[in-house]
Amino acid sequence: MKLNVTHVTAYHYDTPQKAVLQSLRLVPSDFAGQKVIDWRVGIEGGLSGSRFRDGAGDVTETWRLRGPVETMEVKVSGTVDTTDLAGVLRGHREKVPPMAYLRSTRMTRTDMALAELAETALEPVEGGSTLDKAHALADAIAGAVVFTSGSTTSATTATEALAEGKGVCQDFAHLMIAAAIGNGIPARYVTGYLFAGDDADVNLAAAAAASHAWAELFIDGLGWVGFDTANACCPDDRYIRLCSGFDAFDAAPIRGLASGTGDERLTVAVAVSQEQQ
Repeated sequence: MKLNVTHVTAYHYDTPQKAVLQSLRLVPSDFAGQKVIDWRVGIEGGLSGSRFRDGAGDVTETWRLRGPVETMEVKVSGTVDTTDLAGVLRGHREKVPPMAYLRSTRMTRTDMALAELAETALEPVEGGSTLDKAHALADAIAGAVVFTSGSTTSATTATEALAEGKGVCQDFAHLMIAAAIGNGIPARYVTGYLFAGDDADVNLAAAAAASHAWAELFIDGLGWVGFDTANACCPDDRYIRLCSGFDAFDAAPIRGLASGTGDERLTVAVAVSQEQQ
């Protein structure tokens, strides 16, 4: 499937900033499931700096915008050809060992309620394969939390979302990661895009106004496999993978540092469409 993406992130500053530095991971991953046909990332008036591929296989590039800066826009546009690999991240080059992703963060720590949910989910597949266990955990999380736009914030942890019984894609991903790590399965957070089309059953973060997120678990014999528990499925050709990390903060595609005082206001607009054949 050929997917077209436009993604604009705008920062509005109350007080003009002396300078703004941005670290961007906005280039789609290179693996067998997706091929970049055309892709552009830029900041109007900005100066492009270094560009490199990190140990997780993600492309990172830096930009600098000299002040006074009142408004800054990060613009992304392009086309990606995707293939359904049933969630398997085949052919992705990275140097970080899977066992490094057994480390939890504040966002992905577990508690008794989550541990009990995972234990109950795994009872029917005791003695089964890691893949069986991963699917059992995914089903349990999908049934324990209701997707509700605006119900949580970027600071909501996995256990807080479970206690509330509702959340957005970030919360579903954090819950899947926490449950997997708690049972010895390496897991990480993935940021990307999702093409909803006319599918009313697809849950998109902030009503399709932001990027999407899911979890990847390391399965012996398969490698990294994606699980989108917010939509109760594995990523297919509707998904575009950007980058990964330990949690939503670590996998943020845009990180910035502004030199100045005052508050900033952020607006994000994402559109994903299918290119007509």
